[in-house]
This record gives sequence, C-alpha cells and structure tokens, in this order.
Amino acid sequence: MKRLISFAGALILTIPALAQGTVNPVVSDFRTRTSLEADWKLAKGLHLEGGYELRTENSFGAIDRHQAELGISYKINKWLKTGASYTFIYHNRGDKGWTPRHRLSADVTLGFKSGDWRFSLKEQLRFTHKTESMNPCQEVRNPLMLKSRAKVQYKGFSRIEPYAFFEVRNIFNDPSCSATWSNTSLAYSNYSFGGYDDTYINRLRGALGLEWSVSRHSAIDIYAMLDYCYDKNLDVDKTHTYLKSLTWDQSLNTIVGVAYKFSF
Repeated sequence: MKRLISFAGALILTIPALAQGTVNPVVSDFRTRTSLEADWKLAKGLHLEGGYELRTENSFGAIDRHQAELGISYKINKWLKTGASYTFIYHNRGDKGWTPRHRLSADVTLGFKSGDWRFSLKEQLRFTHKTESMNPCQEVRNPLMLKSRAKVQYKGFSRIEPYAFFEVRNIFNDPSCSATWSNTSLAYSNYSFGGYDDTYINRLRGALGLEWSVSRHSAIDIYAMLDYCYDKNLDVDKTHTYLKSLTWDQSLNTIVGVAYKFSF
C-alpha cells in the first residue's frame, strides 16, 4: 500500500511538470455519492444490471448530478468478464444550468484468486455525448476515455469484504492547438486549432472500502476515495482565431460513498 501511495504521489507531481501553459493551484472539495443498484441473473454468467446515483459537491452545498445506468455483463470463465452499459447523466453546470449527457461504456475485467484474496484489473472504454452548447475549440462534444482500475479484495470474512483500488483515466481526444507565447505582451499569438488529438492522464483515484452482505440478496457498500483531477482549460474567442489563455485546472476531492445493492 505504501508503494501504491508513493506511486500515486509521484504521478500527481509529474503530470503538472509536463504541461504547457499555466497550472492553477489545487482546489479541494468534499463530495458524496449515494446509489441504489440491482442485479438480475438472466442465465449462468449473464447478468442485467441497473442503478441510480446521486452526487453532491461543495461540502453538501450543491447537487453535482443525477445518473441512471443500465448494463449487461457476461462472465466468460472464472478469470474473464465482459460488460457494456448505457448511462444517462443529468449534470449541474452551475450558472449554465442543468444539462443531460449520454454515455456508452464497454469493459473487460481480468481477475484471479489467491487464497482469501482476489486481484482484478478492469479496462473500461467510455464514449460520452454532451448536449450543451459549447465552443468546439475549447471542449470536445464526444470525449473518449479509458479508465483502468486495479483492485484487491479480501474474502476471508463471512459477511464483510474489505477492498482497495487505484484508478487511472486517460482522455484520447481533447482539443489541441498551437500558439506563440510572448513574455513581453504576456499574451498568445499565431493561434491555430489543431483538432481533437490531445491525449493525457486527467484523473487519478484511490479508494478504501468494504462491502457488507446484509442478507443473501442484499449488501451495503461503503467507501472513501481520494480523487485527483487534472483538466486542460482553453479560452478561445468566438471567432476561433485568438487564444486568450491556456491553463490546467487541478482538484483533489475527498469522496465518501454508500451504495445499497440488491440481487435477484
């Protein structure tokens, strides 16, 4: 665990050092997640899954989003599982109001057991469609991301299952540009839009939690998570000819979550 924390800390320090533009100070927030999940076994290894999640931000000061998800998963064998899902997101954009988003996900999970321990690696590809109005030179309407999660679970207790995981998220199609910075005028010139080909790590997460089997068909999942976000922020004028600023926003959020899970 110490090596994992050291590695995460090294990544957090390294990512801003690689950036072009201005890196803003880290902003911290306390957030929560509350969810209800259901799992229907359709056949051996085949499951239909659904759920609803409520997220808050600003230390309970605002609702960040509502989201509902429906998916299907298939366990090919004891060490390989695949899945696909659709998620509807109703996102709070502050002064810009509430906007819907649609997400399609596909994932593959590789896992194995060693005694009472289970280790897994999950790769999830996400395609999100944003419906709100936006400047296409500043923000991509359909971001494509890959979320990689390494997880360890202890199954030696009868009803309690502690776990820990670490996640890395990559974005593949952020807007890119070229511009010349002048130390004299403190402004950019010779701006040109480069397309949607910028790729970088924009999120690191680590969590500790436990799942408590209340009964044969229900369980409660409680967890605490540290969430480091690193996002590029381009400010381009409406004519798409002038770059006003290029900054990198950093946030380190503490998230506490609880989920009730029911299986049929």
